[in-house]
Amino acid sequence: MKHQPRILVVEDEPAIAELIAVNLTHGGFTPVIAGDSVAAQRELDAVLPDAILLDWMLPGQSGLSLARHLRKQSRTKSIPILMLTAKGDEPDKVAGLDAGADDYITKPFSTQELLARIRAVLRRRAPESVNDSVTVGGLMLDAATHRISFQGQELKLGPTEFKLLHYLMKHAERVHSRSTLLDKVWGDHVFIEERTVDVHVKRLREALGAAGAMVETVRGAGYRLTSLTAVGQSAAAQSGT
Repeated sequence: MKHQPRILVVEDEPAIAELIAVNLTHGGFTPVIAGDSVAAQRELDAVLPDAILLDWMLPGQSGLSLARHLRKQSRTKSIPILMLTAKGDEPDKVAGLDAGADDYITKPFSTQELLARIRAVLRRRAPESVNDSVTVGGLMLDAATHRISFQGQELKLGPTEFKLLHYLMKHAERVHSRSTLLDKVWGDHVFIEERTVDVHVKRLREALGAAGAMVETVRGAGYRLTSLTAVGQSAAAQSGT
């Protein structure tokens, strides 16, 4: 029997939660409903879901702070989170992504959009089909063991950042537009905005620490991964040394 992905729906409005649950069931998912962050934590302690639909506005602890909390816990840090929000403003979307959400859905949304976005984050979470290892200027990524290190020091990356870095490393020194990255890393980007790429690149740089400078912004074109030696040479050339 085919595995039905388990989706934890954290939504305090019963009518919306019920509607989402019905749509998820018809879409081939197993929904689990929680009305607030306490109930959500109880469900997470019992069984880990494949993804979480998390409402921005919740009684007690907000969806935003719950997302931050889940990202800090080793047991839940890699579970895809989709923020459900009535806030369509850009700063709110960015705040959700910065809190650790993989994507956001603005209410009201269509059933097709909801299911497409859930499938997209689950695909992103799926293991990379090519279990190779790649090294660029001291940065090493092993897709088989899901490990990344820089100059021998192990680094921790979220699932989307891992996939983004894997693609950039396999195509190092080449400039990739945001739309190309959406296509190659996210796969199904019909509902995902290009701004999402910028947030994940920012998060990737932060996770890489000293190696973050290897991910370059090419103004008006996109992003490129280059070796630190090249970064140093470029900086030296610009300063005239």
